Amino acid sequence: MSNSSSLTQFLLLALADRRELQLLHFWLFLAISLAALLANGLILSAVAWDHHLHTPMGFFLLNLSLTDLGCICTTVPKAMHNSLWDTTTISYIGCAAQVFLLVFFLETEFSLLTIMCYDRYVAICKPLHYGTLLGSRACAHMAAAAWAAGFLSGLLHTASTFSLPLCQGNALGQFFCEIPHILKLSCSHSGYLRELGIIVFSACLIFGCFAFIVFSYVQIFRAVLRIPSQQGRHKAFSTCLPHLAVVSLFSSTLFFAYLKPPSISSLFLDLIMSVLYSVVSPALNPFIYSLRNQELKDALRKIITGCFSKAINSPSSACYGPH
Repeated sequence: MSNSSSLTQFLLLALADRRELQLLHFWLFLAISLAALLANGLILSAVAWDHHLHTPMGFFLLNLSLTDLGCICTTVPKAMHNSLWDTTTISYIGCAAQVFLLVFFLETEFSLLTIMCYDRYVAICKPLHYGTLLGSRACAHMAAAAWAAGFLSGLLHTASTFSLPLCQGNALGQFFCEIPHILKLSCSHSGYLRELGIIVFSACLIFGCFAFIVFSYVQIFRAVLRIPSQQGRHKAFSTCLPHLAVVSLFSSTLFFAYLKPPSISSLFLDLIMSVLYSVVSPALNPFIYSLRNQELKDALRKIITGCFSKAINSPSSACYGPH
């Protein structure tokens, strides 16, 4: 028996027992991290430097890239450290910080995905009102609201979770600090129900956002079907369907991880769901949302070409984006 006041650290789930598999997990996480850092870094650079991307969608892409980086940097580095050094510990404060940052970035990301869907809905279904509904001031307010909502949600969940008395040991059945696994250590029924109520309330808000996203895409698809050009319809569908797929993956795995009944819980299933929503979805976002964006691809091509040109002509000079 241990009490939360005397806990100084938690034990995270070891991804593997064999040293070879631990190193394999380290290199896999490293590859995912580097790919996400490179992709999101290129998007941030392109949006910041290319005036053609100074649009509402470009602005929201920049914010989304920041949340993607935040999600991956919150969980993956610690998992890499533990796999490399064959340890499973995380400090009590480090665990609280991980919970706060993960909830903060996840909530903000889902809000931004909802706003980006609204941007596409207005652009396709109400093009004449686009400048009014998505002016620079409106975009700034929506982005600020998304970040503020994520911050408040992270603060609320962290304060509620870590105010619980923990007396069921300190071993978490997850490779990072996840709220449902911390709740399993609680010995306060009322505190457990309080945090569970907050989770359900957050889930209802996320479900409302998801329902809005689905409704918006239904309206977008109806508008797209009226486009006379087959090429135009194909372009719109090939842009929107990957967006809807990645949002569906993100929300379904998030719901399952936090709201699944204990009777169907297993270490392997919990691990897969958590990796999908905390690592895979943020890593996929920069590729999915830039895949069909021609202006972004052109800007990235300029940056990469400019870097190579400057490296060849003047190796000591810095690499700058397009002007």
